[in-house]
Amino acid sequence: MQLIPCPWCGPREETEFHYGGQAHVAYPADPAALSDEDWAEFVFYRDNPVGPFAERWAHTAGCRRWFNAVRDTVTYEFRSVYEMEGMVNDTGGAPFAMPDRVRVSRKTQREVAS
Repeated sequence: MQLIPCPWCGPREETEFHYGGQAHVAYPADPAALSDEDWAEFVFYRDNPVGPFAERWAHTAGCRRWFNAVRDTVTYEFRSVYEMEGMVNDTGGAPFAMPDRVRVSRKTQREVAS
């Protein structure tokens, strides 16, 4: 069982959350001007990196709020979480550091799971 650190509730079991896709994907400024190919690109195509990836998550069985997280797609480790309006760096997505109040160590995750 993996723990996901909700920015408002703290660490909770992964079954309380719902994945919402890639973070920081902006809705088109002029949707009427888009071609079919542009709409297909916006709706269906997302990055699929190996390593850190900014994602949207919802705490559906808890506070029901959305937040962003940077999760390593290889290890599944959550490196940071932040509010939807939160920290965005120059590369377009990855936030800076996880606040102390939601930081969860791998040791803590194993202790809770056992």
